[in-house]
Amino acid sequence: MDGYTGKMVYADLSAGTVTIQATPPQLRQQYLGGRGFGIRLLTDMVDPKTDPLSEKNVLVVATGPLTGIGTPLGSRYEISALSPLSNTAFSANSGGVFGWKMKKAGFDAVVVTGRAEKPVWLLLDNGKAEIRDATALWGKTTGQTTDAIQADLKDQTVRVACIGPAGEKLVRFACLINEKTRAAGRGGGGAVMGSKNLKAIAARGDLPIRPADEEALKAVNERVKKKLAENGIEQALQKYGTAVLVNIVNENYVLPTRNFQSAHFPAAEKVSGETMAATILKQNKGCYSCTVKCGRVCEFDGEHGEGPEYEPDWAFGPDCGIDDLKAVARANNLCNEYGLDAISTPTTIACLMEMAEKGYVNHPVRFGDAKGMLALVEQIGKREGIGNELAEGSFRFATKYGHPDCSISSKMQELPAYDPRGIQGYGLAVATSNRGGDHVYGYLISPEVLGSPQKLDPYALKDKPQWAKTFQDLTAAIDASGMCLFSSFALGADDYADLVSAATGVKVDAAGLLKIGERIWNLQKLYNIRRGFGRKDDTLPARLLKEPLKEGAPAGQVSRIGEMLDEYYTLRGWDREGTPSPGKLKELGL
Repeated sequence: MDGYTGKMVYADLSAGTVTIQATPPQLRQQYLGGRGFGIRLLTDMVDPKTDPLSEKNVLVVATGPLTGIGTPLGSRYEISALSPLSNTAFSANSGGVFGWKMKKAGFDAVVVTGRAEKPVWLLLDNGKAEIRDATALWGKTTGQTTDAIQADLKDQTVRVACIGPAGEKLVRFACLINEKTRAAGRGGGGAVMGSKNLKAIAARGDLPIRPADEEALKAVNERVKKKLAENGIEQALQKYGTAVLVNIVNENYVLPTRNFQSAHFPAAEKVSGETMAATILKQNKGCYSCTVKCGRVCEFDGEHGEGPEYEPDWAFGPDCGIDDLKAVARANNLCNEYGLDAISTPTTIACLMEMAEKGYVNHPVRFGDAKGMLALVEQIGKREGIGNELAEGSFRFATKYGHPDCSISSKMQELPAYDPRGIQGYGLAVATSNRGGDHVYGYLISPEVLGSPQKLDPYALKDKPQWAKTFQDLTAAIDASGMCLFSSFALGADDYADLVSAATGVKVDAAGLLKIGERIWNLQKLYNIRRGFGRKDDTLPARLLKEPLKEGAPAGQVSRIGEMLDEYYTLRGWDREGTPSPGKLKELGL
């Protein structure tokens, strides 16, 4: 064994057939797994002119060699497809237990093509796979769907990744939810599943997952576990969850507030991780093989759920001008039930709030209106009323009403919880992200705000293009490996390389691991170019480029990505338009 199951499922929903094939050795060697598998298979199989919501789109669900192998924080799986929201080739990552169960069921990846005539779900079961009727599941929430499949199989150990009503109704930022609360959140993967009439993928099994060198992996695992335990950021995540960032980011005056009209929220403490821990938190929770356990199990007013994480906490809170933690948690739970991206949903609502306040749209909602916000989440999930328009995403919505500047998005995907005007390298990473507005494809918040692996001046431009490139390449490799990105607060490229080497039996060093990440990044970039993307799209909203911040240390700052873009392209081996050179392609085997 080498960290892989050695098998992949190909489900052709149009034909109603399932075939099982060997995982290609070259795919493993060059792309590792996870995001690497997904982007390679997607770009091989789908014509760049394809509509993301057509049956010709492909959905890839892939694990990595470190998924489910017992390595701390090795729990992740990745989905890849053409995004209905951004129109890019995208991927989205999720944790929980599903990735491990998928490998225990005997599969490294699932490739879904075509469109079923009626709703179906896919069962992965101890080396076998079958398509089943999901007519009775259509219309159910993600929690109801999970319960129904477990009841049907008479097996509470089965793990389910599914869509809710939002995915069925093709909300462009609908997502997959596994174990009721874990999300492959960004990009609209849920709408892709809905367009294929695929309600769920369920996995169960007890097949072995073994590394190539068990003793070597055990030694590296112990080293990794020690580093995670001693790291201050990991300790804070365990104590307060990701929402520990609320106060930190707010104190740096880069917490976007009221649709990025300012970057400081006076009432931030009311929705902070510290307040959550003191009020609605019941216990923390981890994904498979996690020693950090940053998940938050919360209860309030008879309601039980997991989260909110930092991003939805910010987006339903400060970005909507709301300081009611219970309302924020309720909105997060609704996103889980409907299968909605808990970043794009609230930031699209914030866009509406600004437009309504300015008279661009006739709607009663205003910043600070928690009741109105909650109603809008349900309207989006059901595509009812103005929710039907908001379900297209903030950029399409704001453009329809003549004010695209009110959409704080890049490549039509909404930006997350940090203001790029006060974090220059992060702004460059967001602008150049292959999947649109994003933070986890290159999390420069780590060095620029948190000081890991070293503290960088967030307002300086020097060396930021190199930092952006390195973080983007390393993150692509981490996503391909099956590890959680949060492990990178404590680990470096050498650690991941040692883990991969022990698991697969193929020796790789830090440089080799980064090369795998760079190959994935460039392939995704190349495909997006074939879909019409270019330098013009590697940018941020005009507000962030032209309107300076007004408060705190970053007062007077705007995002200066234009001053860094040429250097970034040069470091990547791309021409001035952002196209990889023939030499770079040859170097990467593309």
